[in-house]
Amino acid sequence: MKNAVWIVLLVLIAGVFVGIGLLRKGSGGESRKIGVVPKETVSVYWEGVRQGALKAAEEEGYEILWNGPEVETDRERQVQIVEDMMAQKVAGIVLAPSDRKALVPVVEKVHTRGIPCVIVDSGVETENVLSYMATDNYRGGVLAAQRMGKILNGQGKIIVVRWTPNSGSTDARLAGFTETLSKEFPGVEIVDSQYPNPTTTDKARDVTDDLLTKNPGIDGLFACNATTSGGALTALLNTKQGDKKIKMVGFDAWPMVVDGLEKGHLDSLIIQNPYRMGYEGVKAIVDHRAGKSIPKEVDTGVELVTQERLSDPKIRELLESQI
Repeated sequence: MKNAVWIVLLVLIAGVFVGIGLLRKGSGGESRKIGVVPKETVSVYWEGVRQGALKAAEEEGYEILWNGPEVETDRERQVQIVEDMMAQKVAGIVLAPSDRKALVPVVEKVHTRGIPCVIVDSGVETENVLSYMATDNYRGGVLAAQRMGKILNGQGKIIVVRWTPNSGSTDARLAGFTETLSKEFPGVEIVDSQYPNPTTTDKARDVTDDLLTKNPGIDGLFACNATTSGGALTALLNTKQGDKKIKMVGFDAWPMVVDGLEKGHLDSLIIQNPYRMGYEGVKAIVDHRAGKSIPKEVDTGVELVTQERLSDPKIRELLESQI
């Protein structure tokens, strides 16, 4: 009889400890970690995503695991980082896919494991994600084309500094840009374009130098992201343009291109809201775990910024969140 009593007591004690362990697991440790994987970690742009994610995590009592490749085109490294996040049993993953096709298998694997995945910045060709939160990149390209058409009075020859193929965000921007010029400004002709390879600011500068040399007398230049904008602006500043100044429209808020806009070295920038992508991405995972409904798509906003708009408090706040 005594043995039976002791057995019952031991079972009860064991049950109590198991219950405590489950509670601890639910309120801390691995289940309170959210992985955030940018395309790369060098650009200031991605720091905006990180800061937004950190703010949301602080508000919700979560920890951010931040990791990404050093170079955006290192797709294999990005896949491995996502695999590592899964191995650490994160509560969710916020991912900016470097390639809309190459990242599909690992995103599908995340879904199979039951881990909520929010895609930010660039799309991926699968529906098995919690939400897609990004700039309307096509709209960004439209704004750039409309600005270019306006400042060239509907006539002129331009060059385009492109980005790596299969990058969902820049592919959409270029589609919006070229299609809008064709429809609304047929007198503005894209005479040449080129990809920087490798995808560095220095190579974007070299590519722009080459385009300027091969196409003397052009009227305008469009660079479709932060790296190409930085490289293209550097090339323009080193080029003797003569009496006719080449009008440049860039994309993203790198400090050097914002400084160039302030000084009048380029006409305008299309800027995004990476801080909001990181913030809303983390919030979506937390809300999903709480049983709340999450929108399948969220437009995080896009703005055309001219030199005059730099004094707008809304634009200043947006810039300060990412540079």
